[in-house]
Amino acid sequence: MASKLLLIAVFVLDLIAFGLAVAAEQRRSTAKIVQDSEVNYNYCVYDSDISTGYGVGAFLFLMVSQALIMAASKCFCCGKGLNPSGSRAWAVILFIVCWLFFLIAEICLLAGSVRNAYHTKYRTIFSEQPPSCETVRKGVFGAGAAFIFLNAIVNKFYYICYSSARDKSFQAYGGETGVGMGTYK
Repeated sequence: MASKLLLIAVFVLDLIAFGLAVAAEQRRSTAKIVQDSEVNYNYCVYDSDISTGYGVGAFLFLMVSQALIMAASKCFCCGKGLNPSGSRAWAVILFIVCWLFFLIAEICLLAGSVRNAYHTKYRTIFSEQPPSCETVRKGVFGAGAAFIFLNAIVNKFYYICYSSARDKSFQAYGGETGVGMGTYK
């Protein structure tokens, strides 16, 4: 039977990660071009950088959540063999999908956090073209939040299928000790 305590703990961690990713999307840095007081050059002024912290927090909470599920299931590759059944087949499929969603979410969160933390440092002096005030594209943290949500669903189903396949006792010869030892006529 799947551990209810583990599922609740992972749900809470995933919920926090999702909330932080949504908050990071809402609080992305914005920039505006400002002229200096002597009007010699233009430069970019960025507002709050809080979404970088939110993105990193979501990244870490999702990583801990994934680590808990993988540690509890022994990363699917260690431990005793699983009962060959539909639960094992679904566990294999969900294991792969779970890791795929996890990697996509982590890449979105990390890329968004790094890009949000980067601010253009150059200025334009006596130039007609204003500087490029680069910011994170809209939807990067949102995509991370979406994949956190998908990963939260898939990793719970993975753990339940894994636990179901693990708990069914597997006996290679149906429990008979004398297989092949019968009398022949």
